[in-house]
This record gives sequence, C-alpha cells and structure tokens, in this order.
Amino acid sequence: MAPRIGIIGGTGVYDPEIFEIKDKIALSTPYGAPSDRILVGEMDGVEIAFLSRHGSGHVYPPHRINYRANIWALKHLGVERIISPCAVGSLQEEYHPGELVIVDQFIDFTKGRDYTFFDGAKTMHISTAEPFCKEMSSLFASEARRMDLPFHGSGTYVCIEGPRFSTKAESRMFRNFADIIGMTLVPECQLAKEAEMCYTSLATITDYDVWADKPVDTATVLKTMSESVERVRNLIAATLDKIPETRDRCECPHTLEAAGT
Repeated sequence: MAPRIGIIGGTGVYDPEIFEIKDKIALSTPYGAPSDRILVGEMDGVEIAFLSRHGSGHVYPPHRINYRANIWALKHLGVERIISPCAVGSLQEEYHPGELVIVDQFIDFTKGRDYTFFDGAKTMHISTAEPFCKEMSSLFASEARRMDLPFHGSGTYVCIEGPRFSTKAESRMFRNFADIIGMTLVPECQLAKEAEMCYTSLATITDYDVWADKPVDTATVLKTMSESVERVRNLIAATLDKIPETRDRCECPHTLEAAGT
C-alpha cells in the first residue's frame, strides 16, 4: 500500500471499527526514530497512514517529539497530505470548549526545537505566509458545515514550548494576538511545508486557558477531548473520499520552487 493521506494524532482518532489496519511499519530516518510505528490501512475504503504523535502510551511530551523523523517517515511512505487533529485551549470567549477550529495561522513561541530539514550545507527560506493547505481546510470546513458541527473556519494558534501550561500573565498577553493555544503545531506544520506536503490542523478546544481564571488541568483536557473525539473522527471519515487524488488546486507541491537559498 502507498497511502497518499496521513493522519498524525492521538490513538482516539482512529476507531478499529472504521479503520482496518493492513500493516504496521517501523522506520528509521536520518533524524532518528519516529514517535511510533506507522499504521497503514483503510478508513471507509480510503488508504491512510496513521502515526501517533506522542507514541503509544503518550510517552513523548510536546518538546521531545521527533517532528522531523515523523514528517520524513510519512513522506518516505508516499504520503502527500497530512491531517493533524490536536487539542488546544481557548484564548477568546467566543471560542468555546468542545468546538473545532480549522487553523489558518500560527504564532511560534517555542524555544528549542529542530525547526527545519535545511540545517546543513543547503538553506531554503520557505514562505509561511499561508502555513496551511487552503484546499484541505476548505474541504473540512464544507463537510463540518454539512454535518452541522460546532466549528470555526479560521483561527490563529499560538504554539508554546510546554510541557507546562501558561502563566496568567502569558495567557493574557497571548489573547492579544491569537485565538487558541497549544504545544504541538510547530514545527510539525512547517516541516510538512518544507517537504511540500499539504497540511491541515483540526484543533479541538478542550478548555479556556488561564486568562479566564479557571484552572487548566490535564483531567479537564482529557475529559473534553474524549467527549469531542468522535466528532473529529467522523469528520475525518466523511471528508477522506472528497480529497482529490491530484494536487493541482493548491501551492503546497511547489513550496521549494519559490524558496530562496
């Protein structure tokens, strides 16, 4: 199997009832091992590759995920498009817990990650003015609307280093610039862009960040995520067969052509 579509997310995203595993592939990469074996199979008749971002048992915290190995491995398998479900906190009153955000911009507040494949003799300065695949995001927005899901068709994601949550002062600062906050989008999305892959982020809001004077804790995040994961899973399953085989309606396959050296 040579799946064109990859999903990077938590184990709750795939359901054995709708995701039939055909193979489990362990890969080594020039950047070390990916977070886990890649599960290759079919969801509603569409071939996909699934990779657990944090590894089986959630063993890798956000700042220790080998993002370069994950993206390289999926690209090596032939994946051209990545769907990335994730959990986030809300920085705005109108972005409610339980809602989905199809992210269209990000702000990077991480501090010490491996951000690029081009850190050797060759340097490429890619544009991230539009970080996400507009075609993919539009398809998911249309399907979410048809399914009457609670969602936002756009939103700015501020990515912090983690694994700690923000202070109240930080959270109040971030509110001036972003709508949601998380720990895993960067550098995952920009590495996918360097690899000329289409990438879309489906962010589930699990809580209000601490600006709202409501303590953020892991138990609350997990509870809301478990209640919302079925909607995300159903959205992915419903959209997969609407994703074209060819990539001639977006600029993602031509990212490096416009990059300076």
